[in-house]
Amino acid sequence: MDGYKALYEILKSALKQAGEENGMLLGQELSIALSDSLATSKASYFGDLDDGCFVLGVDSGEAYSGQFYLVFSLRDAIVMSSILLGIPPARVQEKRRLSIMGADDIDAFSEIANMINGALNSVFQNMLPNKVRLKILPPKKYVPEIDELSSEEPLPDGDYLMFRSKLEMTGQEMNHLDVLIPVALGDLFDPQQGTQDESSVAVETSPPESKTVPNAPPEVVEAGKKELKEKEPSAAAEGEVNSIVVLEDNDVERQLLVDLVGFTEFQIVEGSLDADIKELFSGRNVKLVLIGSHDADDRELAVCIKVNAIRQDFPPPIIMSAERWTRTAVLKALKYGARDIIIKPFSRDDVVEKVRRFCKLLPV
Repeated sequence: MDGYKALYEILKSALKQAGEENGMLLGQELSIALSDSLATSKASYFGDLDDGCFVLGVDSGEAYSGQFYLVFSLRDAIVMSSILLGIPPARVQEKRRLSIMGADDIDAFSEIANMINGALNSVFQNMLPNKVRLKILPPKKYVPEIDELSSEEPLPDGDYLMFRSKLEMTGQEMNHLDVLIPVALGDLFDPQQGTQDESSVAVETSPPESKTVPNAPPEVVEAGKKELKEKEPSAAAEGEVNSIVVLEDNDVERQLLVDLVGFTEFQIVEGSLDADIKELFSGRNVKLVLIGSHDADDRELAVCIKVNAIRQDFPPPIIMSAERWTRTAVLKALKYGARDIIIKPFSRDDVVEKVRRFCKLLPV
C-alpha cells in the first residue's frame, strides 16, 4: 500500500514493544513483526476470514479522535491466555485445536490486551506531534458462519487500512495480528497529500504551545522509560484514597518497606508479587509502588508491566529493589516502567528520600 509510511513506522515500533512486554508477562519470547499493509474494507476482510477471531477496539482520543481495531486469530488468543493462566502445554494444544475459550481465558487475554495498549500509548505519544490517548475496549469474539455480521459488529462497516504482523512464539504455531484503522483516522495519524480535510489540517498547523513533545532525554526514550509528566492533572477519581502499594514475596522485607513508608500517612496496601494488582488499585489514588525482588528476573520485572497496564494514562512512579542487579536487568526495569532502582540491603534514609521525591512530600 502506497503512503502512510509514518503510521507504518509508528505501528512497527509499537507492536515490537508490545511483543517484548507480553513475552515478559508470559515468560516466553514473543515477537510481533509488522510485515505488510494494504487497503481493504470490512466486507472484504471478513469475507476472506476462515477461522474465528478476537477483535479488540482501541478508542483514540484528544487530537486524534476515532477507533481502530486489533484482530487476533482466536487460536492465538487461546494459546496466549492459556500460557498466562499456567495451563499445561498438552491442554493448551487441546484447547487450541477445539477453539475452547472460557471466561478465565477472556480475562487473561484482556490483561494481554492491556499490555499491548500500554505499548501503543507509549510509542504513539512519543512519535505524534499532538496529544493522543488510547484506551482498549472489551474484546469481541467472532466466528464465521456462527456469529452474524452487522453494520456495527464486530466493527463498523467502511474502508480500512490494514497493517498485518506476524506473531512468533517459541514452540507454538502462531498466525498473525491485523491492525484495522479507518481511513479517516489514518489520515489524522498520518496526513496524506491531497486527502487532508479541515480537521487534519488543524492538527498539522496547531501552534507549538499546543503540542505535547516528550521531554525525556533521548537515551532514556531509547531505553523505553516512561517519564510521568509533572504537570499532568491528577487521575484520581472523587473519593479515592491516597495510597502506596508495597509488593514483595518475603514477608519480613515487605514489612520493612511498609514501616519505612509509614511516615507519609498515606494508606499502605501490601501484597506479594503475584497479588491481584487491579484489586489493590481499586478505589485508591496510588501515589507510588514499591516492588521488592530477589534477582530482578523476568517474572519480577513483569510486575512493572502489570502496574503500568492498570493505570495506562497516569501510571504511578515505581521504585524497584533487588539484591542482585545486572546491567540488562537495570535497562529492562527502566524500560518496563520503573522510575528508580535500589540495591538491597538498602539505606533507610535513601528510601525515605526517594519516597518523598516521588510523592512530592516536603522534608520535615
